[in-house]
Amino acid sequence: MADPIRIRAKSNDGITEVMLLMLHPMETGLGVDASGRGRRAHYIRDVEVNLGDRTLLRARLSIAVSRDPLIAFRFKGGSKGDRINVLWTDNLGERGAGSASIA
Repeated sequence: MADPIRIRAKSNDGITEVMLLMLHPMETGLGVDASGRGRRAHYIRDVEVNLGDRTLLRARLSIAVSRDPLIAFRFKGGSKGDRINVLWTDNLGERGAGSASIA
């Protein structure tokens, strides 16, 4: 997948706001294709967000999350120029990674 994660991080008065858009089909495995065959489940399972050695967020997702999940959160700390690193793994073992500097 090209560009699997889009990240925005902005710091203001000691609070950093982060938005992650993870491009992924998030197929539940409950639907059928045009020929009537069941579709294989394919969804992001684990997400981890780090700032250096500090883990900011760990999430376990499931089939109940829509296509191209958007996660937003805030944390205390973070300075302009620090790097936010994101890694996700899906149920088929595929991975997506990205990083961005805090603005």
